[in-house]
Amino acid sequence: MFMIKETFVRQVTVLLSSLSLLFIVVLASGETGRGDIRTLTAFAETNAEVAEAAEAEKESIAQQEKALEETEIEKIRKEEAVSETDAVKEKLAQKEASAVVPCSQEDYQILLRIVQAEAGICDDRGKVLVANVILNRVRNEEFPDTIKDVVYQRSQFSPVANGTINTCKVTQQTIDCVNRALSGEDYSQGALYFMNRSGARQGAASWFDGRLTFLFQHEKHEFFK
Repeated sequence: MFMIKETFVRQVTVLLSSLSLLFIVVLASGETGRGDIRTLTAFAETNAEVAEAAEAEKESIAQQEKALEETEIEKIRKEEAVSETDAVKEKLAQKEASAVVPCSQEDYQILLRIVQAEAGICDDRGKVLVANVILNRVRNEEFPDTIKDVVYQRSQFSPVANGTINTCKVTQQTIDCVNRALSGEDYSQGALYFMNRSGARQGAASWFDGRLTFLFQHEKHEFFK
């Protein structure tokens, strides 16, 4: 950008010097005849052409400066986008390191969706409780060792069976509640199962009542061990 401006200044300086020299020659001649008129006319035409060229050069420089400025702005935007991506990755890495159970990025996304699908209309405590049950299972020897395998274990969670785990829209409230559960917030009393009796099949409800120990109820969910 500085090189462009310096070139323009040099061109204008040369133009002014040429004009001054030509003006001095005309005055020194002392003639007022037709030759002088032709000289002055040629001078005026040359002056107009040079001025037009200078204006065109000025406009070209302005366009180049604008293009350079836009390029710099785009570069800054890309750097900011990369920075934001790095920040997200770092935050997820920190979450994985501090989680109460091993939690990859895939596990984290699955946990968000199953909590949303199972407890989307619940309050904060209800969402944290559902996440607690998933995490309790990961820590329990009778269940798989990862969040993904626990959630997708056969015939365990209805949102997996009916596909709503893949179509639900995770809210910020759910994200906050899952993060709290991963950080150790736990109201579950060790619960490994939960059930919404009003939406459960009769056979499933009977199985819960006959084989599990009832712990407590929060909103419409009953929790068992």
